[in-house]
Amino acid sequence: MRYNTIWLSDIHLGYRDCKADYLLDFLSNTQANTLFLVGDIVDLWAMKRSFLWPKSHHEVLRKIIALANNGTRIVYVPGNHDGLVREVIGNSILNIEVCANYVHTTAEGKRLLMMHGDELDHAVLCSPFRRLVGDASYSLLLRMNRWGNCIRRWFGLPYWSLAYYVKNRVKNAREAITAFEEAAAQEARRQQVDGIVCGHIHQPEIRNINDVLYCNDGDWVESCTALVEHGNGKLELVHWADLQQSIKSDLAANDETITAPYALPRLSP
Repeated sequence: MRYNTIWLSDIHLGYRDCKADYLLDFLSNTQANTLFLVGDIVDLWAMKRSFLWPKSHHEVLRKIIALANNGTRIVYVPGNHDGLVREVIGNSILNIEVCANYVHTTAEGKRLLMMHGDELDHAVLCSPFRRLVGDASYSLLLRMNRWGNCIRRWFGLPYWSLAYYVKNRVKNAREAITAFEEAAAQEARRQQVDGIVCGHIHQPEIRNINDVLYCNDGDWVESCTALVEHGNGKLELVHWADLQQSIKSDLAANDETITAPYALPRLSP
């Protein structure tokens, strides 16, 4: 699958719940002229608490560097979890451009501002106590999600995000997401662009907010999503876990052997 542009964010390499196997499969089965990394690629916060660097995480990093060395333009806009990279903004590292933010023009002529999104946290009003409770609840959801999907795999069921399901059904969480989205749209309007692409809140979305195109490319902890631009300039959210399962089902239905480029790795819990 070839695209004009791919946006990825919130990969969180170095964090236990990073879905590195899914991302490596995505990167191995897609091509793009430009790849935008919209923050929280490596989770330095998690690694400071407890160092973790599995082989699959290392392979994702190697794959990104290989893409940069083989003609894919890569632009990296750091986030809060990889904030140390902001110290080298304006430089190029391993053929990867590091920018504070960036404006991309699509094939349709739409100008899209890119920023990670932690700059908009002021718009999500939350007391320190509620934030602490929310962080603890989120960590618990991710642990439940991990084991729940282990069980689902045993029964041959596809990946499913418990955290995404719960966040969209809890009133306070939904209000915080809406506040963030509206603040992002307002920032795009302030900078006089047609839309905005961000990450940060692990909530994939494409929608219009008061005539501003709001795009969130999601994450690779819960959703396993990427934002892509097709050759005609149309934007789409790719839910890779769902698409991966669909590819498997189609090939099985046709009694075909799964071979490259759709060779799918065994997913570890």
